[in-house]
Amino acid sequence: MVKKSDGKRKISESTIKRLSLYYRALSLLEKENQETISSKELARREKLTPAQVRKDLSFFGSFGTRGLGYPVSELKQQISEILGVNRVWNVAMVGVGNIGSALVSYKEFQKQGFIIKLIFDNDQRKIGSNHKGLIVSDIREMARLLREHHIEIVILAVPAIVAQYIVDEVVAAGIKAILNFAPINLQVPPDVYLRTENMSMELEYLSFTLTNRRPPAE
Repeated sequence: MVKKSDGKRKISESTIKRLSLYYRALSLLEKENQETISSKELARREKLTPAQVRKDLSFFGSFGTRGLGYPVSELKQQISEILGVNRVWNVAMVGVGNIGSALVSYKEFQKQGFIIKLIFDNDQRKIGSNHKGLIVSDIREMARLLREHHIEIVILAVPAIVAQYIVDEVVAAGIKAILNFAPINLQVPPDVYLRTENMSMELEYLSFTLTNRRPPAE
């Protein structure tokens, strides 16, 4: 049984990230034909506490049955609706260098409903070519094509020096959700959602932990 919440409480970023973890765990359990799971077991899989799992889910309603746990397929479906991955999203990629090309090839995007419909670049050698089944469009046509193809999410994989210019063009075209891979802080209006993935910073974090790790206790 699921009772949905009124949706008025503000949901933290950390809660949303944990929902994504639960969704992936439930997807694996569904493939293994497991029918139910307890908050204790779900928490153990994600290195959390059962109380944290229950609290996260409580933001969105009442799930499962006390003593019986959560129905795996039902909870997965409910979380997919909360995350918005139960539908198709039209996506455009700007920049088809090494990162952009790898992202276009990433099959999990399509499995989760993120369909890359357009790809753009400013390299005349790439424009008009077939790249992973998509024709590379001229970045100068970006604003018009984003509107015509009803693009909802844009992924940026461009050099930092041009990233802000591209973002401004994307925002002007009406895009409200942007995933940025350029290593730079970008400015967007308050009604535009921007996420930046900085792989260099993640590697620097790992290098820090290795450099400053404590020797194992004897």
